[in-house]
Amino acid sequence: MAGYAHYALHKLKIMPGDFAELGLEEKAFIIASIRLKIENEKKEMQKMKSKARR
Repeated sequence: MAGYAHYALHKLKIMPGDFAELGLEEKAFIIASIRLKIENEKKEMQKMKSKARR
């Protein structure tokens, strides 16, 4: 959970205390959004690496 709070602080500007106080549904939504964002960033990096090798 600390990893998501860390990401929320640095990328979304949500203070850790505010993140901790969120309701379960709101927190789950933010965590799911963070996971999707990280997945998409990884895919984009793989595409860039693939293009660089050509």
